[in-house]
Amino acid sequence: MTKEIKNKKTFYITTPIYYPTAKPHLGTAYTTIAADILARWNKLLGKDVFFLTGTDEHGQKLYEAAKKLGKDPKCYVDVLVNDFKNVWKELEIDFDYFIRTTDKSHEDVVKNIIKKIYDNGDLYEDNYEGLYCVPCESYWTEKDLVDGNCPSCGRGVQSFKEKAYFFKLSKYQDKLIEIYTKNLQFVMPESKKNEMINRIKEGLKDISFTRSKFKWGVEFPINKEFVLWVWADALINYISALEWPNGKKFKKFWPADVHFIGKDILWFHSVIWPAMLISAGIKPPKTIFAHGWWTVNGEKMSKSKDNVVDPLELIKKYSADSFRYFLFRETPFGQDGDFSEKTLIDRHNNELANKLGNLVSRVLTLAEKNGIEKTDNKLLKKLKLKEIEKLMENYEFDKALNEIFSFIDLCNQYVQDKKPWETQDRKVLYELVDSIKAIAIILSPFMPSTSEKIADQIGFKIDYKEIGKPLKVKNVKKGEILFKKI
Repeated sequence: MTKEIKNKKTFYITTPIYYPTAKPHLGTAYTTIAADILARWNKLLGKDVFFLTGTDEHGQKLYEAAKKLGKDPKCYVDVLVNDFKNVWKELEIDFDYFIRTTDKSHEDVVKNIIKKIYDNGDLYEDNYEGLYCVPCESYWTEKDLVDGNCPSCGRGVQSFKEKAYFFKLSKYQDKLIEIYTKNLQFVMPESKKNEMINRIKEGLKDISFTRSKFKWGVEFPINKEFVLWVWADALINYISALEWPNGKKFKKFWPADVHFIGKDILWFHSVIWPAMLISAGIKPPKTIFAHGWWTVNGEKMSKSKDNVVDPLELIKKYSADSFRYFLFRETPFGQDGDFSEKTLIDRHNNELANKLGNLVSRVLTLAEKNGIEKTDNKLLKKLKLKEIEKLMENYEFDKALNEIFSFIDLCNQYVQDKKPWETQDRKVLYELVDSIKAIAIILSPFMPSTSEKIADQIGFKIDYKEIGKPLKVKNVKKGEILFKKI
């Protein structure tokens, strides 16, 4: 195990907090599963991990959605939040804390941070006149628009005028460039970092931090006639969940090791958020990783095309582990991907059923029948653990899975070469069962249920240290088929 991993004791990872105006879909599931994989991986390595997710429950978009149904906004979101929690449970997402921006503890921290920013001289009153995208809760200029529409979601923008308090974002242009220069991993992937640097160098404009036309938001602590712009409120969740400023969790886990986000909200996280933190005298996060988007059979997901992928429907057909595996084997994390149910079925049948499932079934059937005898496991030495560690550190999940499945291929070839069904060689079977133990352990962040099933059949603890320990010889029992072919 690398020295760097041994010395690292804590790990803090976050997802964006999601607008609960629609049920979780492929995009939100993708980010959250990615965070779960990395959280589980770091827990496996023995680190003290804090994994945060949650919901963003203020703003005009949500207020209007509730109003349309004649509901109180809080009652409206209470129901929707349960949908998120249920889907995450079905997808085997093991978060440590689920934050809601309507939590009083969060609102109190938001007010304190905003007061700190104000006391630092970074908020001032002026008139705002410009363009606003309600679905994205984003301010835009004419030059930002694409064909007259919001550059992020492609929908129409509203022009409006109101008194507002502005945050002095322009003041932090040089400081932001300095952060990007000193921390080469501040924004990942590289292409996204360069994109943000170029945008910052074009010049930063001060940004409106308040709204006065509706009241569904955190009260602006300087002037009660205003509520905070939803992003100024939402971004603070990453430290309010840690009970800033004096909470034990804040002192232990901040700065965050990584914020996982979709590329459409990178500007808010990599420019506005660090500027807010610097103003409040708080260190910025270590890394902001912006992943790509998923299309479906080559087309953008949309309700009008009726091609929005529902994770719950898919896991009913193929299991959560199969869905999780497909997403992170199919496309490099950070790049755009194309979802195809046919490809998911192919991977399920050819890789999970034929390779992994078949290996476990054949070997455990023979081990149950003939028993196993302890020996030096030379086969296990072909598992490239150090490479897998490095790939996981660099968020190269597809390559890590590729290495794991290359070893699965080697194990299957070993079965063919040694023919234990003829020889009944208990030492060969020991090597294979011990190697399956290692496979299950390193696959557990990706496919937790499958790994648990294998651990129950062989009898071992899912812990990274167990890979280097020889398997205790005991009765092995063949269980149910791990992956039924579709």
